[in-house]
Amino acid sequence: MIGRSTFGIDPWQVREPRLDLDVLAQSESVFALSNGHLGFRGNLEEGEPHGVPGTYLNSFFEERPLPHAEAGYGYPEIGQSIVNVTNGKLVRLMVDDEPFDVRYGQLVAHERVLDLRAGTLTRHVEWISPAGRRVRVHTVRLVSFTQRAVAALEYVVEAVDAPVRLIIQSLLVANEAVPTGSGDPRAAAALRSPLVPVEQDAADLRAVLVHRTRASGRQMAAGMDHRFESPGRVQAETRAAEDWARTSFVTVLQPGQRVRLEKTLAYGWSSRRSQQALRDQVASALTGARYSGLDGLLAEQRAYLDEFWDAADVQVEGDPVVQQAVRFGLFHVLQAGARSEGRCIPAKGLTGPGYDGHTFWDTEAYVLPVLTYTAPEATADALRWRHATLGQARHRARELGLRGAAFPWRTIGGAECSGYWPASTAAFHLNADVALAVDRYRTVTGDDSLEREGGLELLVETARLWMSLGHHDRDGRWHVVGVTGPDEYTAVVADNVFTNLAAAANLRAAAAAVRRNPDLARMLGVDMEEGASWRDAANAVHVPYDPELGVHPQHEGFTRLPEWDFAAHADYPLLLSAPYFDLYRRQVVKQADLALAMVWFGDRFAWEDKARNVDYYERRTVRDSSLSASVQAVVAAEVGHLDLAHDYTWEAALVDLRDLHRNTRDGLHIASLAGTWIALVNGFGGLRDHGGTLSFDPRLPQDIDRLRFTLRWHGRRLSVDVEPDRATYLLRDGSDGSDGAGVAGLRLRHAGEDVTVEAGVPLTLPVLPRAPLLPRPPQPPGRAPAARPTPSGPALL
Repeated sequence: MIGRSTFGIDPWQVREPRLDLDVLAQSESVFALSNGHLGFRGNLEEGEPHGVPGTYLNSFFEERPLPHAEAGYGYPEIGQSIVNVTNGKLVRLMVDDEPFDVRYGQLVAHERVLDLRAGTLTRHVEWISPAGRRVRVHTVRLVSFTQRAVAALEYVVEAVDAPVRLIIQSLLVANEAVPTGSGDPRAAAALRSPLVPVEQDAADLRAVLVHRTRASGRQMAAGMDHRFESPGRVQAETRAAEDWARTSFVTVLQPGQRVRLEKTLAYGWSSRRSQQALRDQVASALTGARYSGLDGLLAEQRAYLDEFWDAADVQVEGDPVVQQAVRFGLFHVLQAGARSEGRCIPAKGLTGPGYDGHTFWDTEAYVLPVLTYTAPEATADALRWRHATLGQARHRARELGLRGAAFPWRTIGGAECSGYWPASTAAFHLNADVALAVDRYRTVTGDDSLEREGGLELLVETARLWMSLGHHDRDGRWHVVGVTGPDEYTAVVADNVFTNLAAAANLRAAAAAVRRNPDLARMLGVDMEEGASWRDAANAVHVPYDPELGVHPQHEGFTRLPEWDFAAHADYPLLLSAPYFDLYRRQVVKQADLALAMVWFGDRFAWEDKARNVDYYERRTVRDSSLSASVQAVVAAEVGHLDLAHDYTWEAALVDLRDLHRNTRDGLHIASLAGTWIALVNGFGGLRDHGGTLSFDPRLPQDIDRLRFTLRWHGRRLSVDVEPDRATYLLRDGSDGSDGAGVAGLRLRHAGEDVTVEAGVPLTLPVLPRAPLLPRPPQPPGRAPAARPTPSGPALL
């Protein structure tokens, strides 16, 4: 677990003031750089020591057999695992005849800084070799947002108090050894030597290596180019072999003198283009990067991030830990999706091998809502990827005897990669999550191009899936049975509330989209009768309710199941200490399920019911998933438990900066990082968009003095400034034309009242207090939210 002193608290940086090898793997995830296409873990430049080496290309995976103890119809037989591709981060240093290695000699100083505004990872080292030679090493690393295939590294060495001969080796290395998989099913499957050499090219100070995967035949190329500056004579050479390329520089420094290496890298992959075309693509990217130079790449990076932060920043006064964490989270969410462009957004982004590099429902449920409000073009790209996999989803639905499309629970390329039905295929709500992400994109951006260019087809095919899954009973109510909701500890049930409401929303969105696009709908074979059947099912959806307890059962009959015996079984996570069959038949909840329904479909619940639901499910939710804390923060804030919401926000924010789930070494929890924004903006900012109406009902907890955030709505930037007694709205742009000809104002709802915010004119309104209906609820034994610092005492973590 990462301690409080591992990373310094700074609003715009994550700073590691000293090197702690015990948490090296975790810091490699924290310091990962990516642009959604190319990802570098924060490994040391010299490559050793390392926790988990990692260089990734989005959706570049290898296929492997999926073993099953017993065969069964519909079980997927082929799995997909992300590949650790050719490592270009490596720069090795010889000081006289001693290799620079932090484990030997004397490490006088070591600092790394992730700069969230510059988009760089910097490193400052002072080291004395075993022979007594003192040098300083300074590095700057970036993965470019503006040049998708490009990364760059600056490597500076200074002689301190004696002349030294330096040999600097810059490398490309394929088929690095990676750690074997652990017993934790969340960790990635290990792949040994997955890359087969195809071509090597080396000339002057440039080299390119081309490889392909052994089973799937995907090809990738990696290239490097160099500039080298030295005050003295330099000798350089470049060589290449099947799995490595190396450019070496030799020079001598006098005390106070420096050498500077500028290394540019380019990567590309394809399952279709020839090796020559791929090689030339990488060579072209290297040429473009050389034209920009490192200074140009740094300037482009800063400008890109300035634009992002201008419309996405969240400012938290009174809690510097959450302030740092929400920006850290937004930065990594942006890195995960910014340039994915036709690829998925994995659960770990490109920060590690966890979950084999797969994407899950949490991309559409957590990551895309944040990107839709802050970087909507990334959301559009992610949904276009879903549309590109629609053929596989249709095939999967037919395999299951269903109409429409059934998207995979976990995948990289679009095929189902999970063989455990109750916690994968049965979680059909994923299909509605995809559909509602399409509908939310149109609602928030006002852009209907995505709907016309594939979004309508996604809505139609998911609606057809629900109609083949659901049924009307004798009383006319519409049910969905045999499904698993967001809570994976309660599986294959009837009428999961979240699933039913999500399905109904999917059906309504599809019917409305068909009405907006009648010509396209006819091309998809949708007639008036089919659209009417969707509306009828949505209007008749069954939402279970327990009148005796005054709460909504998570699914039909949930509140009548036996309780979990926490006194006898409280070894978390329960999935590693208790049989699934026992979890399935008791009232114990892995992650927020009904709570998520109350956030997404809050207009379907009375406030008093929400309060009783929160009280009931808090006592039964063990948060064995990092997806839970942010949702619990939102509903706790809505029903008036503001300090509890602050506690959950703190937990969601620090899931990786404190390694709360003990698996940050395998990569960051991108959805939980998005959840920090959700907890603050949806929770304390009270943001909702039910029925296509932008609304806020803000309230701050005692220990947050002020919350300011900016989001995009219909192409405009709206800034919201919340203080304990008032909220101020500022529309920073004029009309986009969608609110009426020449109208510059933005209509929204504040605390249930309709208001109009005029462009450039701040509108200040009172924040209305709301006392909780019930006392603050307890949590299961040992599952109170992570203790945060308060004025009366320090944090326990």
